[in-house]
Amino acid sequence: MKKADIGVAAYVLAAFIMLIVPIPSGLLDVLLACNMAVAFAIMFGSMFAREALDMSYYPTILLFTTIFRIALNVSSTRLILTTGDPGNVVRTFGEFVGGNDLIMGAIVFIILIIIQFMVINKGSERVAEVTARFTLDAMPGKQMAIDADLNTGAITDKQAKERRDKIQQEASFFGSMDGAVKYVKGDATAGLIITAVNIIGGILMGVLRQNMDITAALEEYAVLTIGDGLVSQIPSLLISLSTGILVTKGSKDADFGSVLIKQLFGVPKTMYLVGAVLIGLGIITPLSTLIFLTVGAVFIVVGRMMASTIETAQIESEANEEEMAVEEIRQPENVTSLLQVDPIELEFGYGIIPLADVNQGGDLLDRVVMIRRQIALELGTIVPIIRLRDNIQLNPNQYIIKIKGIQVSEGEILFDHYMAMNPGYVEEEITGIKTFEPSFHLPAVWITEGQRERAESLGYTVVDPPSIIATHLTEIIRRHIAELLSRQDVQNLVDNLKESNPSIVEELVPKMLGLGEVQKVLQNLLKEGISIRDLLTIFETMADYAPTTRDTDILTEYARQSLKRAISARYFPANETTSVVTLDPQVEQEIMGSVKQTEQGAYLTLAPERTKAIMASVQAEVEKLESLGKNPIIITSPIVRMYFKRLTEDYFKDLIVVSYNEVETNVELQSVGMVSA
Repeated sequence: MKKADIGVAAYVLAAFIMLIVPIPSGLLDVLLACNMAVAFAIMFGSMFAREALDMSYYPTILLFTTIFRIALNVSSTRLILTTGDPGNVVRTFGEFVGGNDLIMGAIVFIILIIIQFMVINKGSERVAEVTARFTLDAMPGKQMAIDADLNTGAITDKQAKERRDKIQQEASFFGSMDGAVKYVKGDATAGLIITAVNIIGGILMGVLRQNMDITAALEEYAVLTIGDGLVSQIPSLLISLSTGILVTKGSKDADFGSVLIKQLFGVPKTMYLVGAVLIGLGIITPLSTLIFLTVGAVFIVVGRMMASTIETAQIESEANEEEMAVEEIRQPENVTSLLQVDPIELEFGYGIIPLADVNQGGDLLDRVVMIRRQIALELGTIVPIIRLRDNIQLNPNQYIIKIKGIQVSEGEILFDHYMAMNPGYVEEEITGIKTFEPSFHLPAVWITEGQRERAESLGYTVVDPPSIIATHLTEIIRRHIAELLSRQDVQNLVDNLKESNPSIVEELVPKMLGLGEVQKVLQNLLKEGISIRDLLTIFETMADYAPTTRDTDILTEYARQSLKRAISARYFPANETTSVVTLDPQVEQEIMGSVKQTEQGAYLTLAPERTKAIMASVQAEVEKLESLGKNPIIITSPIVRMYFKRLTEDYFKDLIVVSYNEVETNVELQSVGMVSA
């Protein structure tokens, strides 16, 4: 055990021993002195703590000191009633502090009780209760603010975790303080009751045991009892004051003493007014002219000195700023910070700033948080931090989206307008400014707030500007999520899986496959919109086939087949026949015949005219499906799927290519055409 642990245990154990075992008066003097020292340490510690959490164990400290103080009360009471000699400390407090007078001591004691019980305790109790309530109520808002800062890149994941932990600690601390203040209140009440019991007990002991008359017994025991009450109530008062200081502490980073003095006496104008009032009182009223004139003059002189100090500090500050600016110009440019490339950036003109400014009611930051959550649930990967920044070089209502520093898309909105899109069945047109929806390039119309209800009643899909930007950003992220998946992201996914399934991770990485090869398989899946959330199934499939092949394309096909339930659920609705297009077996044979294997992987050597003919057939069949309002889906044999997808991906971005092995047996398909050439 550590020495500190032994010391705390001994402190608490001593309290219980004092409750049971009589202790000599000399030892009681030592313990009373220690109790006062602890009380002063707590008070000064509370005063100079930077923030309340610097004394996060304060509720526990209150409990320990309260039980120790009560134990001292019991021990001193036992000595007063049995021997009449409770030691030097109690007798000194009774005779010196209490004036060796029963009435005087009683008045001082009662005043201390009133100050502690009615003023400090009551105020501290109320402040602790309100602070606990407000701290708990503010937790959701603080959490959202942390998420917003995290998404904008203002803080790191580690800093966000530290802030969340601090919020939890604050809530726990102030909740505990709300209850712990009751210890102090109960301690004051107990001190009052113990003192009354001691006086009655002392009179009874003196009259019945020592044959003293009531007056002599009262004089003898009451003075000692008042001394005992004072020696316990003064440390109790100090701890009550400490509690009040801690729960009312507002500053988090500043020094208590300097801030207090600065806030009270740091404004020269205030000092001048106070000095003038005091001098006026000394001249006009019968108050002591010498005292009030002197004190008033001191305030005016100090105010003038402060004004000179403030002026000097301002001049020095301006000089330092100019010097720093000149020095900054002289220094060679630090280009290290310019090398950092953000994975995703959303830049917007100044007209869109209100949508991203929380103070102006904008919720774009909250929508960014939801985008990351949505992608994580949908595709099973973590979207990197999305950097939001304004760009004065853009048009006021323009925004651009960058991936790894390169612009990949842009859009423009009309502030205070709504975008109305015809889902296809609305016949009546609505007037407005014609435009195109940026995510899918669908025709749309900008309408005003007054037209919104009418457009919705006609059947138009109406969306507000933040939703347009959020949807556009989501689609761009989906389209580029494969290239955004870095090796570090894969390592994080591996570490996360290792917590629940360590055996599969140890078997696969790095014994069978390197981290880069696992990354390629996951990127291949994400590139075609396949979720990698079921990482365990993907890893088990790779572990099954990695001994026979390390070709990441082939491993991807095996992984897709193991995920056929998810693929079928994504593309083929239940209890519904899905229209698809098949691939001519001769075309499949031709494609497989043109595959050339190399150490770097496989590639196609199909003649350009044959590629052109196949693509023309694909175009015709895709248009046939789209005319029926269906998704363009082509079914191929498993061995050909990845090569056919690679052949068509430059021509048809949204074409879905699925193999027969990726379709559940209960799925009903209807072939409406065949790709041939």
